[in-house]
Order: sequence, then structure tokens, then C-alpha cells
Amino acid sequence: MADFFSPQEIAQNILAVGKKKCSLNFLSVILLGLLAGVYIGFGAELMTMVTHDLGKFVGLGFARFMGGAVFSVGLMLVVIGGAELFTGNNLILTGVIKGEVSWLDMFKNWAVVYLANFAGSLILVYIMYYSGLWAFNQLGVGASALSIASAKVNLTWMEAFMRGIGCNWLVCLAVWLALASKDVTGKVFGIFFPIMAFVASGFEHSVANMYFIPMGLLLKSNVAVVSASGVAAEKLANLSWRGFIFHNLIPVTLGNIVGGAVFVGAVYAFAYLRETTCAPK
Repeated sequence: MADFFSPQEIAQNILAVGKKKCSLNFLSVILLGLLAGVYIGFGAELMTMVTHDLGKFVGLGFARFMGGAVFSVGLMLVVIGGAELFTGNNLILTGVIKGEVSWLDMFKNWAVVYLANFAGSLILVYIMYYSGLWAFNQLGVGASALSIASAKVNLTWMEAFMRGIGCNWLVCLAVWLALASKDVTGKVFGIFFPIMAFVASGFEHSVANMYFIPMGLLLKSNVAVVSASGVAAEKLANLSWRGFIFHNLIPVTLGNIVGGAVFVGAVYAFAYLRETTCAPK
């Protein structure tokens, strides 16, 4: 007996999970959505702490690899610990295509989970800001966090959108591979490699950015952190709530939907579930 599910069986697992997600009561969705925002925020915070000065010792490429390696803990907490994450829930489209989940139920789940993820991310932002840990290594962590946020809001709309596609294509593949395994160790490995790949590649995750950019917004008011970051004034000008929403969050979210819902959820639904969906009556 195989210790993992076949791709066809994974598609059925995704279908069952999507149906269950859409049947959760409102309070459960809110609470689990808050947790997912916090969990992904933990991954983002850990990535910032670990990589803030790593590049000068091991090179930027390996530093990006390490950032992706530690960031993966966020999705491990979501998938194995249990939480509702907007980007992973893009796979609910599989159930819509199969005809077992309504469009309305899917969009309601996405909307509630998205807002709960945002709220959870902001909770962690304020916890981490008032913890003062950004002052570690002579403000090095805070300077790195500010630089990360500034870089994200200075992407063009198309850059943010395309990086959003690449990100959630890999994130949803991580969920897909996690559901292939029948044990926790297999789930950890299934999650680790695609998440490491998306972070190391420089792709954009909407929920992670709900932590990264608001943290930068708070640190922008600290003159010492701004000075330590070396970020140019014209770049910092775009680091505002308006810049966050319109220059990053909207295009990245749309890209995430395309990458996860379409290129993973829809493609695998048509590949593995189409036979029963389109069978003649």
C-alpha cells in the first residue's frame, strides 16, 4: 500500500477539503483566518530576522534560499496546525468546476478569509513592532524590514501581478503536495520545497505582504531606522497605505488568484475530475 496519494486521489482530497471549508460556520472561518494571518506573519518575521545581514556573509542568492527555507514554517503551521489561508483557499475553485461548490460560497469564503488574514497579520505587526525586536543588531532588522516593504510598493503593477502568479502557483502546489502525503513528515517536505522556491525567486504573496508592508509603514516614522536602511526618499514616498493597496496588494492578490485558482485548481480539476464532470447522462 502506497504511503502517498496519487494525483487523481489528491484532486479528490482537494475537492473534499474545499467543500468542508465552505461548510464551516462563520466564527470558525474568522478565527482560523486570523490564525493564518498570524502564522504567515511569523514566517515573514522569521525571514526578516534570519536574512537581515546574511547576504554580506554568504551572498545574496544563498541568503534568499535561507529566507525561503525559514519562511516555509508559516505554511506548515497553516496546513498541519489548521488555519484558513486565502491563497490556499484559491483551490476551492476545483469544487466549483466539479459542480459541488457554488460560485457564491467560494467568493464568500475568499472574502471572509482574506479580511481575517489581514486582521491577523496586523495583530502580529503590532506585536512585533512593540516588542522592539526590529532594533536588533543596531537597527539592522528594522532597516531590512523597511527596505523589504519599500521594494514591494515600488514594483510596477505588471511586475507585482506576475510575481503574484508565480507565488501562488507554488503555494498551491505546496498544499497539493502536502495533501499527497499520509504522514506529517511527508507534509513538511511537500510544503518546504515549493515555498522555499517562491520566496527565493522573489515572488509576491498577498497575505505575507499584509505583514511586510504594514511593518515597514510603522518603521518609516523612525528616523534612525530610515537612516540605517539607506532607502532613497523617492522610494519611501510610495510607502503609504495607498501605495500598499494600489501598488502591491491589489495586483498581487489578482496574480495569486490566477496562479493558484486557475493554474493549479482549475487545471488539475479538468485533468483529473473532468471525466466524471462531463460524463454523458
